[in-house]
Amino acid sequence: MYAIIESGGKQYKVQPGDVITVEKLGVEEGTNFTFDKVLGILDGDASVFGKPTVAGANVTGEVLGDGKAKKVIIYKYKSKKGFHKKKGHRQPYTSVKISAINK
Repeated sequence: MYAIIESGGKQYKVQPGDVITVEKLGVEEGTNFTFDKVLGILDGDASVFGKPTVAGANVTGEVLGDGKAKKVIIYKYKSKKGFHKKKGHRQPYTSVKISAINK
């Protein structure tokens, strides 16, 4: 059994026991978090897809902690003009361990 959820503008395929990294949620470590935007649930031959979400379905998970991803470098350059610009940032994320899929 797995579900397709949406968080932070991205879609994730999750099963109970999976650890996923999503956009920073701003929730304390060790607390439970509920994903309400469930786009679809697939259980063997039975499948339910929402328009756009499945009514009454949610996915719960335990927040493992926050972190920062690897640094992303943005480099701009224009030839023959002497123009160079270098920027970078580290995107924050939250790790969540999926505990249950509720229909």
